[in-house]
Amino acid sequence: MDPKQIAKLMIQFNKTAFDNTFYAMNDLQEQTEEMVNMFLEQQSPWMPAEGKKAVTDWIKAYKRGREDFKAAVDDNYKKVEDFFADADNGKVEDFLVNIKKTRKAKEGK
Repeated sequence: MDPKQIAKLMIQFNKTAFDNTFYAMNDLQEQTEEMVNMFLEQQSPWMPAEGKKAVTDWIKAYKRGREDFKAAVDDNYKKVEDFFADADNGKVEDFLVNIKKTRKAKEGK
């Protein structure tokens, strides 16, 4: 089998494994969020409104971070897939040059 094809299959396997793990973690975190919200609504009359708001804000920030992380991982998997697609078309050198230009632009050089 072609080494490029093996690499593509490995990347696809890794992405699938990551996605499955991420979604399982996501489900667990959403269930925990529901439990925390239920606790805050029903079992914590002693907790001040500022405390409840802090917990709610923390949950929102955690969700936003989780979504940003997933988007970054998906973006990087897309870059790897593009790299292998360009390798098949003989455009690897152009691709690497574009990556270097992008990094320099982000660094402000």
